[in-house]
Amino acid sequence: MALLAARGLVRLIALILTAALAASGLAAAVFSIQGDSATLSLAGLAELLALGDLRTDVGDFLADLQAGGPIAKVAALAGTGAVVLGLVLLFGVLGRRRERLVILRSDEGGRIAARPRAVGQAAVALGEQSRDVLQATAKTRARRRGTGGRLRLTVYEVQPADGNGATAADSDRLQSLAEPFALRVRVRSRAPRRRARTG
Repeated sequence: MALLAARGLVRLIALILTAALAASGLAAAVFSIQGDSATLSLAGLAELLALGDLRTDVGDFLADLQAGGPIAKVAALAGTGAVVLGLVLLFGVLGRRRERLVILRSDEGGRIAARPRAVGQAAVALGEQSRDVLQATAKTRARRRGTGGRLRLTVYEVQPADGNGATAADSDRLQSLAEPFALRVRVRSRAPRRRARTG
């Protein structure tokens, strides 16, 4: 949860910084049309932003920091907050979310497990063996602790004339995969997609 929040914060800050950089570049490009001290010149942009006054204010602020006092304490707190924020951003960029595996067996000798994506691909292969199935998709979720998990298979099938779909057959086929991994299987039937494969 903390990793997801950190990644969301990283994306938000990256979006804000990118937008600010784009706006700054556009402003610099527009104010580079003319030269010297004209309205659309870099000198005009500096005057518009009051950079001269900003330089004076920053100089006074730095002088106050060197002298100590309330301003220095506020700056120290702000610096600490910036360091903490930087660590959170690094955690969001470098941290990796640990993938939960579908455990087949775990004992003193070790653990045998599979990735949820691999289990889902195997379920799709079993589900598409039916002649009536045009396409199948699977979603697998492992338990947080212990063995087992959940497998949801969605089949897009052609409805035969007798009205019996391939859902029951797919459920029977998936038992060979579900039983060793202790998976709870749910098979759903859907109407064919427009772009579903036909052969």
